[in-house]
Amino acid sequence: MKSEKEKASEGLLYDANYDGQLLRERAECADMTHELNQMRPSMAAEREALLRRLLGRAGKALTILSPFFCDYGYNISIGDNFFMNMNCVILDGAKVTFGDNVFVAPGCGFYTAGHPLDSQRRNSGLEYAYPITVGNNVWIGAQVCVLPGVTIGDNTVIGAGSVVTRSIPANVLAAGNPCRVIRAITEADKERYTQPPRLPHGEG
Repeated sequence: MKSEKEKASEGLLYDANYDGQLLRERAECADMTHELNQMRPSMAAEREALLRRLLGRAGKALTILSPFFCDYGYNISIGDNFFMNMNCVILDGAKVTFGDNVFVAPGCGFYTAGHPLDSQRRNSGLEYAYPITVGNNVWIGAQVCVLPGVTIGDNTVIGAGSVVTRSIPANVLAAGNPCRVIRAITEADKERYTQPPRLPHGEG
């Protein structure tokens, strides 16, 4: 007989609301994130030590600003040089993996969890969790929502306010609700921002 935790890891419907093991693990995680969110910003070393206890894996140069919330913590894997701004949420019922050099703006959510459309199963406490993967050198703008099962490719930028319902390839700018590819990121983008911006009339 599979445990509810094993079912979750396999992408099967599982009891997330009444299973004793998962309830205990979420309670432990909630205590840790509460402790983290009460720490002063100047307590940088203590904050990092707590984050490294909370997360499944974290590379070099780890910064996550408070408030920060997650479900379990141990399902989150982070590469080197990671920055997550304030007020972000990771519902890590399944694995959430970030590569190296990932920047996450304020107010973003990464949600592996979903619920059955059938109300009877939903009301019985069943849900599913599909993994989320974010590649290397990715920038995610403010208020982005990433849904279950999504992969975001290397070097991609996700525009602010996007709802990412499907996987996004590497080396593109993508935005919108639902999020879609706007264009490729090219060599010409290396030259952007090297000159003062041209402001519309009346703005400078």
